[in-house]
Amino acid sequence: MRRSDRGGSRPGLLQRTAAAGLLAAAWLSVSLADSPEPVGPAPTPAECAALAREVRSEFLHAWRGYESLAWGHDELRPVSATPRDWGSASLWMTPVDALDTMLLMGLTEEAAKTREAIAAHLSFDRDISVKNFEITIRLLGGLLSSYEMTGDRRLLSLAQDLGRRLLPAFGSPTRMPYMYVNLKTGRTSGAVSNPAEIGTLILEMGTLSKLSGNPEYFERAHAALLALAARRASTGLVGEEINVETGAWVSRESHIGGGIDSYYEYLVKCGILFGDADCSRLARESLQAASRFLAEERGGLLWYGSADMETGRRTSTIYGSLHAFLPAVLVLSGDLASARRLQESGWRMWALHGIEPEELDYASLRVTADGYALRPEIMESAYYLFQATRDRRYLAMGRRFFEDLRKNCRVGHGYTVLQSVVTKKQGDLMPSYFLAETLKYLYLLFRPEALDFDRVVFNTEAHPLRKTAQ
Repeated sequence: MRRSDRGGSRPGLLQRTAAAGLLAAAWLSVSLADSPEPVGPAPTPAECAALAREVRSEFLHAWRGYESLAWGHDELRPVSATPRDWGSASLWMTPVDALDTMLLMGLTEEAAKTREAIAAHLSFDRDISVKNFEITIRLLGGLLSSYEMTGDRRLLSLAQDLGRRLLPAFGSPTRMPYMYVNLKTGRTSGAVSNPAEIGTLILEMGTLSKLSGNPEYFERAHAALLALAARRASTGLVGEEINVETGAWVSRESHIGGGIDSYYEYLVKCGILFGDADCSRLARESLQAASRFLAEERGGLLWYGSADMETGRRTSTIYGSLHAFLPAVLVLSGDLASARRLQESGWRMWALHGIEPEELDYASLRVTADGYALRPEIMESAYYLFQATRDRRYLAMGRRFFEDLRKNCRVGHGYTVLQSVVTKKQGDLMPSYFLAETLKYLYLLFRPEALDFDRVVFNTEAHPLRKTAQ
């Protein structure tokens, strides 16, 4: 059922999220109609169809830049027209990350060529140390999603090989994973990690367990998540850094930004994807703690800042592009009122300079880190909110996001990051997640029928994984 009126809903999603428990306090439910930031007219259905085609065309522009200048390498530097690898050997990161986007966009020829190249050339038998978190969300997640969409068992075989090579990372005394693991030797390093890198593994590892029939992957990631959660402060908050060998916190700074962000996301999504009671309980408790100690009103808007994990005392008023994931997670958790309000804050941050900065001091609305890394989170939240409400304001936001991206970040061989959203000075990198996430979420926002939202859970790299619990 679709409704175009403001605040309309899809009962299937909202009934489930309501059952999860509304977390919003009464003071968070101020009407958005009070003073919403102007966003422009919402696109009509015909305009949405045209926008989806344009996003697809821009994906092809970016992909062809990669294909012609960096084929077989991890990423493209589109301004200098040179390839970039993360280590001494390429792991074909951009093709693996982009494959399920091609499939969703109906790019049959490009997807077939990419799938064959991955199957023929990708090897994890490399004497290189990789970041467990990044390899899990980008490569393992991409392989699993693309396998579920195509049934190509070569992709599953690669995922199983990669999963086996990542397991040594979980060998710390606390069962929380080390940050790095060597794909050939299994040697680990990086004892000081963070909640995001520890807690953002269970969707991929759990899906690998389901598809391979080997429960060890889920069990290792689940144990790591519980070990981390057991070390929360009495406030219910986690800190920014923790030593996985001793279990001692290295930094007590708590927030929802980079280094912690997807810890919250995966607690919620683990409960949905696997029906896991531990994750569902921890999600409720952790989001309640974040709402209590990190959320605050400033200038009539809802923001999430930083606090000391032990005392809950406010330590900073910083919000940024990575924080903008939270409205999507709040939608899934059932806190639709806060999700809508926080998205308005993200929109205010975007509108200040026509594109969002890496970080903003929301107390003064002053940019504190002025880069833009082609991040997808604010588009992701617009997509989730549109799925939940059918409020066409989110389509209007999406059109502005897309137009501003094209205006400021498009270059001859693809899209590039910005060194400054104030001056619009460009950098020289097209991260793989731009193809995996940013353009995918924009496409799905304008063409939601391309994917059955209720049958999948997206990992933090926007790779859709099929639900095993309803």
